Amino acid sequence: QVLSHNLYTVLCIPHDPVALEEHFRDDDDGPVSSQGYMPYLNKYILDKVEEGAFVKENFDELCWTLTAKKNYKPDQNGNSTVSHQDAFKLWCLFNFLSEDRYPLVMVPDEVEYLLKKICTAMNVELNSCELDDYLSQEPQGQVGLTVWQFLDMVNSGRFLRGIEQEAISMAVEEVYQEVIEDVLKQARSPHVLGHKPCSAPTPVLISVSGVQGYLWKRGQLRRNWSERWFMLKPSVLSYYMSEERKEKKGSIVLDKNCCVEVLPDRDGKRCMFCVKTSSRTYEMSASDTRQRQEWMLAIQTAIRLQAEGKKSLHKDLKQKRREQREQREQRKAAKEEETQRLKQLQEEKERKLQELELLKEAQRQAEILLQEEEQRRRQQHEEMQRTLEIQLREAEQARASMQAEMVLKEAEAERQRKRILELEAMQQGLEEALQQEVKARQDEEAVRYAQARLLAEEEEKLKQLMKLKEEQEEYIIKTQLEKQVLKQEMENKNKCLEEAQKQLEEVRVNRQRVDQDVMAAQRKLRQASTNVKHWNVQMNRLMHPIGPGDKRTNTSGGVFTGYQPILSQRDSSLK
Repeated sequence: QVLSHNLYTVLCIPHDPVALEEHFRDDDDGPVSSQGYMPYLNKYILDKVEEGAFVKENFDELCWTLTAKKNYKPDQNGNSTVSHQDAFKLWCLFNFLSEDRYPLVMVPDEVEYLLKKICTAMNVELNSCELDDYLSQEPQGQVGLTVWQFLDMVNSGRFLRGIEQEAISMAVEEVYQEVIEDVLKQARSPHVLGHKPCSAPTPVLISVSGVQGYLWKRGQLRRNWSERWFMLKPSVLSYYMSEERKEKKGSIVLDKNCCVEVLPDRDGKRCMFCVKTSSRTYEMSASDTRQRQEWMLAIQTAIRLQAEGKKSLHKDLKQKRREQREQREQRKAAKEEETQRLKQLQEEKERKLQELELLKEAQRQAEILLQEEEQRRRQQHEEMQRTLEIQLREAEQARASMQAEMVLKEAEAERQRKRILELEAMQQGLEEALQQEVKARQDEEAVRYAQARLLAEEEEKLKQLMKLKEEQEEYIIKTQLEKQVLKQEMENKNKCLEEAQKQLEEVRVNRQRVDQDVMAAQRKLRQASTNVKHWNVQMNRLMHPIGPGDKRTNTSGGVFTGYQPILSQRDSSLK
Protein backbone atom coordinates (compact mmCIF):
# COMPACT_ATOMS: atom_id res chain seq x y z
CA GLN A 1 0.00 0.00 0.00
CA VAL A 2 2.81 2.42 0.85
CA LEU A 3 4.63 1.65 -2.41
CA SER A 4 1.45 2.09 -4.48
CA HIS A 5 0.60 5.35 -2.68
CA ASN A 6 4.05 6.77 -3.41
CA LEU A 7 3.83 5.73 -7.05
CA TYR A 8 0.39 7.38 -7.38
CA THR A 9 1.87 10.55 -5.86
CA VAL A 10 5.06 10.89 -7.91
CA LEU A 11 3.31 9.89 -11.18
CA CYS A 12 0.50 12.41 -10.54
CA ILE A 13 -2.38 10.02 -11.07
CA PRO A 14 -5.54 9.74 -8.86
CA HIS A 15 -5.19 7.45 -5.84
CA ASP A 16 -7.28 4.27 -6.02
CA PRO A 17 -6.86 2.26 -2.76
CA VAL A 18 -10.04 0.28 -3.48
CA ALA A 19 -8.48 -1.21 -6.62
CA LEU A 20 -5.58 -2.55 -4.54
CA GLU A 21 -7.93 -4.23 -2.07
CA GLU A 22 -10.02 -5.70 -4.88
CA HIS A 23 -6.98 -6.96 -6.81
CA PHE A 24 -5.47 -8.85 -3.85
CA ARG A 25 -8.76 -9.93 -2.21
CA ASP A 26 -8.28 -13.61 -3.12
CA ASP A 27 -4.55 -13.68 -2.23
CA ASP A 28 -3.87 -11.68 0.94
CA ASP A 29 -2.44 -14.37 3.22
CA GLY A 30 1.28 -13.87 2.64
CA PRO A 31 3.81 -11.36 1.28
CA VAL A 32 3.45 -10.14 -2.32
CA SER A 33 6.22 -11.17 -4.71
CA SER A 34 7.49 -9.11 -7.63
CA GLN A 35 5.62 -11.36 -10.04
CA GLY A 36 2.43 -10.96 -8.00
CA TYR A 37 2.70 -7.16 -7.85
CA MET A 38 3.57 -6.57 -11.54
CA PRO A 39 0.00 -7.17 -12.94
CA TYR A 40 -1.43 -4.63 -10.51
CA LEU A 41 1.40 -2.17 -11.25
CA ASN A 42 0.87 -2.41 -15.00
CA LYS A 43 -2.93 -2.28 -14.97
CA TYR A 44 -3.75 0.28 -12.27
CA ILE A 45 -0.65 2.53 -12.24
CA LEU A 46 1.59 2.45 -15.31
CA ASP A 47 -1.26 2.24 -17.84
CA LYS A 48 -2.71 5.46 -16.40
CA VAL A 49 0.52 7.48 -16.61
CA GLU A 50 0.52 10.35 -19.12
CA GLU A 51 3.76 11.51 -20.73
CA GLY A 52 4.88 14.87 -19.34
CA ALA A 53 2.28 14.89 -16.53
CA PHE A 54 4.79 14.09 -13.77
CA VAL A 55 8.27 15.19 -12.73
CA LYS A 56 10.77 12.65 -13.97
CA GLU A 57 13.32 13.53 -11.27
CA ASN A 58 10.82 12.74 -8.47
CA PHE A 59 10.11 9.37 -10.01
CA ASP A 60 13.83 8.68 -10.33
CA GLU A 61 14.37 9.59 -6.69
CA LEU A 62 11.63 7.14 -5.63
CA CYS A 63 13.16 4.34 -7.66
CA TRP A 64 16.62 5.16 -6.28
CA THR A 65 15.24 5.05 -2.73
CA LEU A 66 13.68 1.64 -3.36
CA THR A 67 16.83 0.10 -4.82
CA ALA A 68 19.85 1.87 -3.30
CA LYS A 69 19.32 0.78 0.30
CA LYS A 70 19.64 -2.88 -0.62
CA ASN A 71 22.17 -2.73 -3.46
CA TYR A 72 24.32 0.43 -3.08
CA LYS A 73 27.21 -0.16 -0.67
CA PRO A 74 29.32 2.99 -0.13
CA ASP A 75 32.34 3.12 2.14
CA GLN A 76 31.19 2.82 5.77
CA ASN A 77 33.99 5.15 6.93
CA GLY A 78 32.79 7.98 4.72
CA ASN A 79 35.71 7.70 2.29
CA SER A 80 33.54 7.23 -0.80
CA THR A 81 34.64 9.07 -3.90
CA VAL A 82 31.12 10.38 -4.64
CA SER A 83 28.39 11.54 -2.30
CA HIS A 84 25.00 9.86 -2.00
CA GLN A 85 23.37 12.56 -4.17
CA ASP A 86 26.09 12.20 -6.83
CA ALA A 87 25.58 8.42 -6.75
CA PHE A 88 21.90 9.06 -7.48
CA LYS A 89 22.81 11.24 -10.49
CA LEU A 90 25.27 8.62 -11.74
CA TRP A 91 22.47 6.06 -11.33
CA CYS A 92 20.22 8.25 -13.53
CA LEU A 93 23.01 8.62 -16.10
CA PHE A 94 23.51 4.85 -16.10
CA ASN A 95 19.79 4.23 -16.73
CA PHE A 96 19.86 6.68 -19.62
CA LEU A 97 22.97 5.20 -21.30
CA SER A 98 22.26 1.50 -20.58
CA GLU A 99 21.00 -0.95 -23.18
CA ASP A 100 17.23 -1.23 -23.73
CA ARG A 101 16.87 -4.72 -22.27
CA TYR A 102 16.53 -6.22 -18.81
CA PRO A 103 18.60 -6.64 -16.70
CA LEU A 104 20.09 -3.23 -17.45
CA VAL A 105 23.78 -3.18 -18.29
CA MET A 106 26.03 -0.49 -19.76
CA VAL A 107 28.42 -1.68 -22.44
CA PRO A 108 32.12 -0.79 -22.07
CA ASP A 109 31.92 1.87 -24.82
CA GLU A 110 29.18 3.75 -22.93
CA VAL A 111 31.10 3.37 -19.63
CA GLU A 112 34.15 4.95 -21.26
CA TYR A 113 31.97 7.67 -22.84
CA LEU A 114 30.42 8.64 -19.47
CA LEU A 115 33.72 8.62 -17.60
CA LYS A 116 35.35 10.71 -20.34
CA LYS A 117 32.58 13.32 -20.07
CA ILE A 118 33.01 13.52 -16.28
CA CYS A 119 36.79 13.80 -16.64
CA THR A 120 36.45 16.39 -19.40
CA ALA A 121 34.21 18.47 -17.13
CA MET A 122 37.08 18.50 -14.61
CA ASN A 123 39.84 19.05 -17.27
CA VAL A 124 41.24 15.63 -16.42
CA GLU A 125 42.29 12.99 -18.92
CA LEU A 126 40.85 9.49 -18.45
CA ASN A 127 43.31 6.61 -18.27
CA SER A 128 41.80 4.32 -20.93
CA CYS A 129 44.38 1.55 -20.39
CA GLU A 130 43.49 1.27 -16.71
CA LEU A 131 39.79 1.21 -17.63
CA ASP A 132 40.40 -1.61 -20.13
CA ASP A 133 42.27 -3.56 -17.47
CA TYR A 134 39.39 -3.13 -15.04
CA LEU A 135 36.75 -4.18 -17.59
CA SER A 136 38.82 -7.20 -18.64
CA GLN A 137 38.54 -8.52 -15.07
CA GLU A 138 34.76 -8.84 -15.38
CA PRO A 139 33.32 -12.40 -15.57
CA GLN A 140 33.51 -14.09 -18.96
CA GLY A 141 30.31 -13.73 -20.97
CA GLN A 142 29.14 -10.52 -19.23
CA VAL A 143 28.44 -7.90 -21.91
CA GLY A 144 28.74 -4.85 -19.62
CA LEU A 145 28.49 -3.44 -16.10
CA THR A 146 25.43 -3.32 -13.89
CA VAL A 147 24.64 -0.04 -12.18
CA TRP A 148 25.96 -1.27 -8.82
CA GLN A 149 29.20 -2.52 -10.39
CA PHE A 150 29.54 0.86 -12.07
CA LEU A 151 29.04 2.76 -8.78
CA ASP A 152 31.53 0.45 -7.02
CA MET A 153 34.03 1.14 -9.80
CA VAL A 154 33.60 4.93 -9.41
CA ASN A 155 33.83 4.72 -5.59
CA SER A 156 37.00 2.65 -5.87
CA GLY A 157 38.88 5.86 -6.83
CA ARG A 158 40.95 4.19 -9.55
CA PHE A 159 39.89 6.68 -12.22
CA LEU A 160 39.29 9.83 -10.13
CA ARG A 161 42.39 9.55 -7.94
CA GLY A 162 43.59 12.77 -6.30
CA ILE A 163 40.49 14.85 -7.18
CA GLU A 164 38.43 16.59 -4.54
CA GLN A 165 34.90 15.37 -3.94
CA GLU A 166 33.51 18.87 -4.55
CA ALA A 167 35.07 18.98 -8.04
CA ILE A 168 33.70 15.51 -8.79
CA SER A 169 30.26 16.57 -7.54
CA MET A 170 30.21 19.66 -9.78
CA ALA A 171 31.39 17.64 -12.79
CA VAL A 172 28.67 15.03 -12.19
CA GLU A 173 26.11 17.81 -11.83
CA GLU A 174 27.26 19.34 -15.14
CA VAL A 175 27.03 16.02 -16.98
CA TYR A 176 23.67 15.28 -15.31
CA GLN A 177 22.20 18.58 -16.50
CA GLU A 178 23.66 18.04 -19.94
CA VAL A 179 22.43 14.45 -20.46
CA ILE A 180 19.34 14.04 -18.24
CA GLU A 181 17.91 17.57 -18.16
CA ASP A 182 18.77 18.19 -21.85
CA VAL A 183 20.49 21.50 -21.08
CA LEU A 184 22.13 22.30 -24.41
CA LYS A 185 24.60 24.88 -23.01
CA GLN A 186 25.87 25.50 -19.51
CA ALA A 187 28.42 27.62 -17.74
CA ARG A 188 31.60 25.86 -16.59
CA SER A 189 32.00 26.73 -12.93
CA PRO A 190 35.45 28.05 -11.97
CA HIS A 191 35.50 25.69 -8.96
CA VAL A 192 35.79 22.79 -11.35
CA LEU A 193 38.86 24.33 -12.94
CA GLY A 194 40.49 24.94 -9.60
CA HIS A 195 39.99 28.76 -9.55
CA LYS A 196 38.25 30.97 -7.05
CA PRO A 197 34.83 32.30 -7.95
CA CYS A 198 34.54 35.93 -8.94
CA SER A 199 31.62 38.32 -9.07
CA ALA A 200 31.74 38.83 -12.83
CA PRO A 201 29.53 36.60 -15.05
CA THR A 202 31.29 33.35 -15.90
CA PRO A 203 32.01 32.49 -19.51
CA VAL A 204 29.53 30.10 -21.13
CA LEU A 205 30.87 26.96 -22.78
CA ILE A 206 29.04 25.02 -25.52
CA SER A 207 28.36 21.47 -24.50
CA VAL A 208 26.88 18.61 -26.42
CA SER A 209 23.62 18.78 -24.54
CA GLY A 210 22.79 21.90 -22.44
CA VAL A 211 23.30 25.66 -22.08
CA GLN A 212 23.18 27.93 -19.06
CA GLY A 213 24.65 31.37 -18.41
CA TYR A 214 24.01 35.10 -17.87
CA LEU A 215 22.84 37.32 -20.76
CA TRP A 216 21.36 40.79 -21.01
CA LYS A 217 17.78 40.81 -22.32
CA ARG A 218 15.72 43.70 -23.56
CA GLY A 219 12.12 43.98 -22.30
CA GLN A 220 9.19 44.05 -24.68
CA LEU A 221 7.10 46.77 -23.07
CA ARG A 222 9.49 48.97 -21.05
CA ARG A 223 12.37 48.33 -23.49
CA ASN A 224 14.91 48.32 -20.67
CA TRP A 225 17.85 45.93 -20.34
CA SER A 226 17.95 43.31 -17.55
CA GLU A 227 20.52 40.62 -16.74
CA ARG A 228 18.95 37.18 -16.67
CA TRP A 229 20.20 33.62 -16.14
CA PHE A 230 19.37 31.73 -19.35
CA MET A 231 19.04 27.96 -19.67
CA LEU A 232 18.65 26.37 -23.10
CA LYS A 233 16.93 23.03 -23.70
CA PRO A 234 16.06 21.45 -27.04
CA SER A 235 12.54 22.89 -27.10
CA VAL A 236 12.67 26.00 -24.94
CA LEU A 237 15.01 28.82 -23.86
CA SER A 238 14.09 29.78 -20.27
CA TYR A 239 15.41 32.73 -18.27
CA TYR A 240 15.44 33.35 -14.47
CA MET A 241 16.33 36.09 -12.06
CA SER A 242 19.52 34.28 -10.97
CA GLU A 243 21.38 31.02 -11.43
CA GLU A 244 19.53 29.44 -8.48
CA ARG A 245 16.52 29.29 -10.87
CA LYS A 246 14.03 29.97 -8.11
CA GLU A 247 12.10 32.74 -9.91
CA LYS A 248 11.36 32.07 -13.56
CA LYS A 249 10.78 35.24 -15.58
CA GLY A 250 9.78 33.70 -18.90
CA SER A 251 10.59 31.26 -21.68
CA ILE A 252 11.03 31.25 -25.45
CA VAL A 253 9.46 28.24 -27.18
CA LEU A 254 11.69 27.09 -30.04
CA ASP A 255 10.43 25.41 -33.20
CA LYS A 256 11.60 24.89 -36.76
CA ASN A 257 10.33 28.35 -37.79
CA CYS A 258 12.61 30.19 -35.36
CA CYS A 259 15.95 31.73 -36.32
CA VAL A 260 18.93 33.52 -34.74
CA GLU A 261 20.48 36.68 -36.19
CA VAL A 262 23.33 39.02 -35.25
CA LEU A 263 22.38 42.62 -34.41
CA PRO A 264 24.59 45.72 -34.60
CA ASP A 265 25.75 47.40 -31.39
CA ARG A 266 23.43 50.13 -30.10
CA ASP A 267 22.08 51.71 -26.90
CA GLY A 268 25.43 51.12 -25.25
CA LYS A 269 25.14 47.35 -25.69
CA ARG A 270 27.58 45.26 -27.67
CA CYS A 271 27.72 41.70 -28.99
CA MET A 272 23.97 41.72 -29.60
CA PHE A 273 21.85 39.03 -31.26
CA CYS A 274 18.17 38.21 -31.49
CA VAL A 275 15.93 35.13 -31.51
CA LYS A 276 13.00 35.47 -33.90
CA THR A 277 9.86 33.39 -33.30
CA SER A 278 6.54 33.46 -35.09
CA SER A 279 5.06 35.81 -32.42
CA ARG A 280 7.92 38.20 -31.45
CA THR A 281 11.64 38.99 -31.55
CA TYR A 282 13.84 38.67 -28.43
CA GLU A 283 16.92 40.92 -28.27
CA MET A 284 19.89 39.83 -26.13
CA SER A 285 23.45 40.93 -25.46
CA ALA A 286 26.45 38.78 -24.54
CA SER A 287 29.57 39.76 -22.63
CA ASP A 288 31.86 39.21 -25.63
CA THR A 289 31.87 38.00 -29.22
CA ARG A 290 32.88 34.46 -28.29
CA GLN A 291 29.99 34.10 -25.85
CA ARG A 292 27.55 35.44 -28.48
CA GLN A 293 28.87 32.95 -31.03
CA GLU A 294 28.52 30.06 -28.56
CA TRP A 295 24.92 30.99 -27.69
CA MET A 296 23.93 31.40 -31.33
CA LEU A 297 25.42 28.01 -32.25
CA ALA A 298 23.66 26.36 -29.30
CA ILE A 299 20.27 27.92 -30.17
CA GLN A 300 20.68 26.96 -33.82
CA THR A 301 21.41 23.38 -32.67
CA ALA A 302 18.15 23.37 -30.67
CA ILE A 303 16.19 24.73 -33.66
CA ARG A 304 17.75 22.05 -35.87
CA LEU A 305 16.66 19.34 -33.41
CA GLN A 306 13.12 20.69 -33.51
CA ALA A 307 13.15 20.74 -37.31
CA GLU A 308 14.32 17.12 -37.35
CA GLY A 309 11.62 16.12 -34.84
CA LYS A 310 14.11 15.05 -32.16
CA LYS A 311 13.28 15.73 -28.52
CA SER A 312 16.68 14.93 -27.02
CA LEU A 313 20.11 15.39 -28.53
CA HIS A 314 21.67 12.79 -26.28
CA LYS A 315 19.06 10.16 -27.18
CA ASP A 316 19.95 10.76 -30.81
CA LEU A 317 23.68 10.57 -30.02
CA LYS A 318 23.12 7.42 -27.97
CA GLN A 319 21.28 5.83 -30.90
CA LYS A 320 24.06 6.84 -33.27
CA ARG A 321 26.70 5.37 -30.95
CA ARG A 322 24.67 2.18 -30.72
CA GLU A 323 24.41 2.00 -34.50
CA GLN A 324 28.17 2.59 -34.77
CA ARG A 325 28.79 -0.24 -32.27
CA GLU A 326 26.51 -2.53 -34.24
CA GLN A 327 28.32 -1.59 -37.44
CA ARG A 328 31.69 -2.27 -35.78
CA GLU A 329 30.43 -5.62 -34.52
CA GLN A 330 29.09 -6.43 -37.97
CA ARG A 331 32.41 -5.47 -39.55
CA LYS A 332 34.26 -7.49 -36.92
CA ALA A 333 31.98 -10.47 -37.49
CA ALA A 334 32.41 -10.09 -41.25
CA LYS A 335 36.18 -9.88 -40.82
CA GLU A 336 36.21 -12.97 -38.60
CA GLU A 337 33.98 -14.73 -41.08
CA GLU A 338 36.33 -13.74 -43.91
CA THR A 339 39.34 -14.95 -41.88
CA GLN A 340 37.56 -18.19 -41.16
CA ARG A 341 36.64 -18.55 -44.81
CA LEU A 342 40.24 -17.92 -45.87
CA LYS A 343 41.41 -20.46 -43.32
CA GLN A 344 38.92 -22.96 -44.68
CA LEU A 345 40.05 -22.19 -48.22
CA GLN A 346 43.68 -22.75 -47.17
CA GLU A 347 42.77 -26.03 -45.52
CA GLU A 348 40.74 -26.96 -48.58
CA LYS A 349 43.73 -26.13 -50.80
CA GLU A 350 46.07 -28.27 -48.71
CA ARG A 351 43.53 -31.09 -48.70
CA LYS A 352 43.16 -30.88 -52.47
CA LEU A 353 46.98 -30.98 -52.88
CA GLN A 354 47.07 -34.11 -50.75
CA GLU A 355 44.22 -35.55 -52.78
CA LEU A 356 46.12 -34.67 -55.98
CA GLU A 357 49.20 -36.55 -54.76
CA LEU A 358 47.01 -39.49 -53.86
CA LEU A 359 45.37 -39.33 -57.28
CA LYS A 360 48.76 -39.31 -59.01
CA GLU A 361 49.84 -42.36 -57.01
CA ALA A 362 46.52 -44.04 -57.74
CA GLN A 363 46.95 -43.23 -61.45
CA ARG A 364 50.37 -44.94 -61.50
CA GLN A 365 48.93 -47.99 -59.78
CA ALA A 366 45.99 -47.94 -62.17
CA GLU A 367 48.30 -47.90 -65.21
CA ILE A 368 50.13 -51.00 -63.90
CA LEU A 369 46.83 -52.75 -63.21
CA LEU A 370 45.55 -51.69 -66.64
CA GLN A 371 48.49 -53.33 -68.39
CA GLU A 372 47.98 -56.54 -66.42
CA GLU A 373 44.25 -56.41 -67.12
CA GLU A 374 44.87 -55.88 -70.83
CA GLN A 375 47.11 -58.94 -71.00
CA ARG A 376 44.60 -61.04 -69.06
CA ARG A 377 41.74 -59.79 -71.26
CA ARG A 378 43.66 -60.70 -74.40
CA GLN A 379 44.11 -64.28 -73.14
CA GLN A 380 40.43 -64.48 -72.21
CA HIS A 381 39.49 -63.18 -75.68
CA GLU A 382 41.45 -65.92 -77.38
CA GLU A 383 39.88 -68.60 -75.18
CA MET A 384 36.42 -67.10 -75.77
CA GLN A 385 36.95 -67.11 -79.54
CA ARG A 386 37.80 -70.84 -79.48
CA THR A 387 34.74 -71.53 -77.30
CA LEU A 388 32.49 -69.56 -79.65
CA GLU A 389 33.65 -71.52 -82.65
CA ILE A 390 32.74 -74.77 -80.88
CA GLN A 391 29.34 -73.33 -79.84
CA LEU A 392 28.72 -72.14 -83.42
CA ARG A 393 29.14 -75.65 -84.77
CA GLU A 394 26.82 -77.01 -82.12
CA ALA A 395 24.28 -74.27 -82.94
CA GLU A 396 24.28 -75.23 -86.63
CA GLN A 397 23.45 -78.79 -85.70
CA ALA A 398 20.72 -77.68 -83.29
CA ARG A 399 19.28 -75.39 -85.98
CA ALA A 400 18.83 -78.30 -88.42
CA SER A 401 17.05 -80.38 -85.76
CA MET A 402 14.87 -77.39 -84.79
CA GLN A 403 13.70 -76.86 -88.39
CA ALA A 404 12.49 -80.48 -88.55
CA GLU A 405 10.75 -80.04 -85.24
CA MET A 406 9.09 -76.77 -86.40
CA VAL A 407 7.36 -78.57 -89.27
CA LEU A 408 5.75 -80.95 -86.78
CA LYS A 409 4.78 -78.08 -84.48
CA GLU A 410 3.05 -76.14 -87.27
CA ALA A 411 0.82 -79.16 -88.06
CA GLU A 412 -0.03 -79.50 -84.39
CA ALA A 413 -0.77 -75.76 -84.08
CA GLU A 414 -3.25 -75.97 -86.95
CA ARG A 415 -5.16 -78.68 -85.12
CA GLN A 416 -5.15 -76.60 -81.95
CA ARG A 417 -6.57 -73.53 -83.79
CA LYS A 418 -9.51 -75.55 -85.03
CA ARG A 419 -10.19 -76.82 -81.53
CA ILE A 420 -10.03 -73.20 -80.20
CA LEU A 421 -12.67 -72.09 -82.71
CA GLU A 422 -15.00 -74.85 -81.52
CA LEU A 423 -14.43 -73.87 -77.89
CA GLU A 424 -15.09 -70.18 -78.65
CA ALA A 425 -18.43 -71.09 -80.24
CA MET A 426 -19.30 -73.19 -77.21
CA GLN A 427 -18.23 -70.30 -74.89
CA GLN A 428 -20.54 -67.90 -76.71
CA GLY A 429 -23.51 -70.24 -76.18
CA LEU A 430 -22.59 -70.60 -72.54
CA GLU A 431 -22.43 -66.78 -72.11
CA GLU A 432 -25.92 -66.42 -73.61
CA ALA A 433 -27.25 -69.00 -71.13
CA LEU A 434 -25.49 -67.14 -68.34
CA GLN A 435 -27.08 -63.83 -69.37
CA GLN A 436 -30.51 -65.51 -69.31
CA GLU A 437 -29.79 -66.76 -65.80
CA VAL A 438 -28.65 -63.28 -64.69
CA LYS A 439 -31.85 -61.77 -66.09
CA ALA A 440 -33.91 -64.38 -64.24
CA ARG A 441 -32.07 -63.50 -61.03
CA GLN A 442 -32.77 -59.79 -61.58
CA ASP A 443 -36.49 -60.55 -62.05
CA GLU A 444 -36.41 -62.56 -58.86
CA GLU A 445 -34.77 -59.68 -57.00
CA ALA A 446 -37.44 -57.25 -58.28
CA VAL A 447 -40.21 -59.60 -57.13
CA ARG A 448 -38.49 -60.01 -53.75
CA TYR A 449 -38.26 -56.22 -53.40
CA ALA A 450 -41.99 -55.85 -54.18
CA GLN A 451 -42.75 -58.61 -51.69
CA ALA A 452 -40.69 -56.84 -49.00
CA ARG A 453 -42.47 -53.59 -49.72
CA LEU A 454 -45.89 -55.26 -49.37
CA LEU A 455 -44.75 -56.88 -46.14
CA ALA A 456 -43.70 -53.47 -44.82
CA GLU A 457 -47.10 -52.04 -45.79
CA GLU A 458 -48.83 -54.99 -44.13
CA GLU A 459 -46.79 -54.43 -40.98
CA GLU A 460 -47.66 -50.73 -41.02
CA LYS A 461 -51.35 -51.55 -41.40
CA LEU A 462 -51.10 -54.03 -38.53
CA LYS A 463 -49.54 -51.31 -36.37
CA GLN A 464 -52.36 -48.95 -37.31
CA LEU A 465 -54.90 -51.70 -36.53
CA MET A 466 -53.32 -52.34 -33.13
CA LYS A 467 -53.29 -48.62 -32.46
CA LEU A 468 -56.97 -48.40 -33.38
CA LYS A 469 -57.72 -51.33 -31.12
CA GLU A 470 -55.88 -49.66 -28.24
CA GLU A 471 -57.77 -46.43 -28.87
CA GLN A 472 -61.03 -48.37 -29.01
CA GLU A 473 -60.27 -49.97 -25.67
CA GLU A 474 -59.44 -46.58 -24.20
CA TYR A 475 -62.67 -45.20 -25.54
CA ILE A 476 -64.60 -48.15 -24.11
CA ILE A 477 -63.12 -47.47 -20.65
CA LYS A 478 -63.78 -43.75 -20.90
CA THR A 479 -67.31 -44.17 -22.27
CA GLN A 480 -68.56 -46.24 -19.36
CA LEU A 481 -69.64 -42.94 -17.74
CA GLU A 482 -70.44 -41.16 -21.05
CA LYS A 483 -71.84 -44.10 -23.07
CA GLN A 484 -74.81 -42.32 -24.50
CA VAL A 485 -72.83 -39.24 -25.57
CA LEU A 486 -69.95 -41.17 -27.28
CA LYS A 487 -71.95 -43.91 -28.97
CA GLN A 488 -71.76 -42.20 -32.33
CA GLU A 489 -67.96 -41.88 -32.08
CA MET A 490 -67.67 -45.63 -31.38
CA GLU A 491 -69.54 -46.37 -34.55
CA ASN A 492 -67.14 -44.20 -36.52
CA LYS A 493 -64.16 -46.00 -35.00
CA ASN A 494 -65.72 -49.36 -35.85
CA LYS A 495 -66.07 -48.23 -39.46
CA CYS A 496 -62.42 -47.22 -39.56
CA LEU A 497 -61.50 -50.60 -38.09
CA GLU A 498 -63.50 -52.40 -40.73
CA GLU A 499 -61.82 -50.37 -43.48
CA ALA A 500 -58.38 -51.18 -42.03
CA GLN A 501 -59.29 -54.90 -41.97
CA LYS A 502 -60.36 -54.69 -45.60
CA GLN A 503 -57.05 -53.02 -46.49
CA LEU A 504 -55.24 -55.76 -44.55
CA GLU A 505 -57.09 -58.40 -46.57
CA GLU A 506 -56.09 -56.59 -49.78
CA VAL A 507 -52.45 -56.54 -48.65
CA ARG A 508 -52.61 -60.27 -47.93
CA VAL A 509 -54.08 -60.92 -51.40
CA ASN A 510 -51.27 -58.86 -52.93
CA ARG A 511 -48.74 -60.83 -50.89
CA GLN A 512 -50.10 -64.13 -52.24
CA ARG A 513 -49.87 -62.77 -55.77
CA VAL A 514 -46.22 -61.72 -55.18
CA ASP A 515 -45.48 -65.18 -53.78
CA GLN A 516 -46.78 -66.71 -56.98
CA ASP A 517 -44.52 -64.36 -59.00
CA VAL A 518 -41.55 -65.46 -56.87
CA MET A 519 -42.36 -69.12 -57.55
CA ALA A 520 -42.52 -68.41 -61.27
CA ALA A 521 -39.15 -66.67 -61.15
CA GLN A 522 -37.69 -69.65 -59.28
CA ARG A 523 -38.98 -71.99 -61.96
CA LYS A 524 -37.26 -69.84 -64.61
CA LEU A 525 -34.06 -69.93 -62.54
CA ARG A 526 -34.21 -73.73 -62.32
CA GLN A 527 -34.78 -73.92 -66.08
CA ALA A 528 -31.70 -71.69 -66.67
CA SER A 529 -29.61 -73.83 -64.30
CA THR A 530 -30.67 -76.91 -66.28
CA ASN A 531 -29.51 -75.25 -69.50
CA VAL A 532 -26.15 -74.36 -67.91
CA LYS A 533 -25.66 -77.94 -66.74
CA HIS A 534 -26.45 -79.16 -70.27
CA TRP A 535 -23.76 -76.88 -71.71
CA ASN A 536 -21.29 -77.95 -69.04
CA VAL A 537 -21.80 -81.60 -70.07
CA GLN A 538 -21.14 -80.64 -73.68
CA MET A 539 -17.99 -78.76 -72.70
CA ASN A 540 -16.66 -81.65 -70.64
CA ARG A 541 -16.97 -83.92 -73.65
CA LEU A 542 -14.82 -81.57 -75.71
CA MET A 543 -12.22 -80.94 -72.98
CA HIS A 544 -10.43 -84.32 -73.25
CA PRO A 545 -6.72 -83.53 -73.89
CA ILE A 546 -5.29 -84.21 -77.35
CA GLY A 547 -2.36 -86.59 -77.32
CA PRO A 548 0.41 -85.23 -79.59
CA GLY A 549 3.01 -87.57 -81.07
CA ASP A 550 6.22 -85.65 -80.02
CA LYS A 551 8.22 -84.61 -76.90
CA ARG A 552 6.42 -81.19 -76.24
CA THR A 553 3.02 -82.65 -75.38
CA ASN A 554 2.64 -80.68 -72.12
CA THR A 555 3.63 -77.33 -73.66
CA SER A 556 1.23 -77.59 -76.59
CA GLY A 557 -1.59 -78.94 -74.43
CA GLY A 558 -1.22 -75.88 -72.21
CA VAL A 559 -3.02 -73.79 -74.82
CA PHE A 560 -6.37 -75.15 -73.67
CA THR A 561 -5.74 -75.41 -69.95
CA GLY A 562 -6.71 -71.74 -69.44
CA TYR A 563 -10.36 -72.44 -70.35
CA GLN A 564 -10.98 -75.04 -67.65
CA PRO A 565 -10.63 -72.61 -64.63
CA ILE A 566 -12.88 -70.05 -66.42
CA LEU A 567 -15.65 -72.62 -67.00
CA SER A 568 -15.27 -74.01 -63.49
CA GLN A 569 -15.55 -70.48 -62.05
CA ARG A 570 -18.67 -69.68 -64.08
CA ASP A 571 -20.19 -73.07 -63.15
CA SER A 572 -19.63 -72.29 -59.45
CA SER A 573 -21.16 -68.78 -59.83
CA LEU A 574 -24.23 -70.27 -61.56
CA LYS A 575 -24.62 -72.74 -58.74
